[in-house]
Amino acid sequence: MRKYWLPWLILSPSLLFLALFTYFPLLRSVYDSLFDTRIVSNDAPFVGLGNFVRLLDDSVFWQSLFNNLIYILLTVIPGVTLALLLAVALWENHRINRWLRTAFFFPMIIPMVSAAALWLFIFMPGLGMLDHYLAQLFGPMNNNWLGRSNSALLALALIGVWKFAGYYMLFFLAGLQGIPASTREAAVMEGATSTQVFFKVTLPLLRPTISFVVTTALIYSITQIDHVAVMTRGGPDNATTVLLYYIQNLAWDTHDLGKASAATFLTLVGLFVFSLVNLKLLERGAHYER
Repeated sequence: MRKYWLPWLILSPSLLFLALFTYFPLLRSVYDSLFDTRIVSNDAPFVGLGNFVRLLDDSVFWQSLFNNLIYILLTVIPGVTLALLLAVALWENHRINRWLRTAFFFPMIIPMVSAAALWLFIFMPGLGMLDHYLAQLFGPMNNNWLGRSNSALLALALIGVWKFAGYYMLFFLAGLQGIPASTREAAVMEGATSTQVFFKVTLPLLRPTISFVVTTALIYSITQIDHVAVMTRGGPDNATTVLLYYIQNLAWDTHDLGKASAATFLTLVGLFVFSLVNLKLLERGAHYER
């Protein structure tokens, strides 16, 4: 009996927090999505799928979904690619590389709110660092990067790549160091070039790491919205309104908790489906023995 209950006893604190802060909020969002909280009364009326219908009829929801998809493309692909390149460049474990790893990881330590405040000065029209250096190349600049709908989302994506690329780099470094050296040496002995070794040997063996990093990057691209709230507040003209910021506005500004819960549930379902497909596709044929 002790052998049976001891593992559950050890896991009980984690299971308790998982139930309180993951499964209970999920079930509560499903429950709240069935009621219309806009009507001020003691008991909100049951509307079934009415909140989902209102959500799908909302043009701002579809725009926030489109913005989030664009933001994912602008952050996940460049961020993961940059992290992989940094990991390969800093693979060797010597003093200079250790300092460089620390430097690239440093943005991850900075809270997103502080990072947003820092980048506000960089993007400041005419006086910011970006316009200052562009002016040295192309003449006087007065670009309102955060005030134009065609550049605001790109500016926010740049912050996301800057902040998280160094963090993803650590996972790739761990994955690279876990690949047996004999595998690469065998490929070199067979006459493979360094490029062939990377694309034919190293990259396929990194599939589990790539799968994990891509899934993590996707979650961050949806859940990290502090810089949106600080820098643009979803503007201009909803050009930077992403899903979580849209949900936050529904819950806090309009107190439409039912509609916000419906949007939360659909977002979580989409994340779950993507993560499942991603893990299945990238982990196929990626296991090896030491």
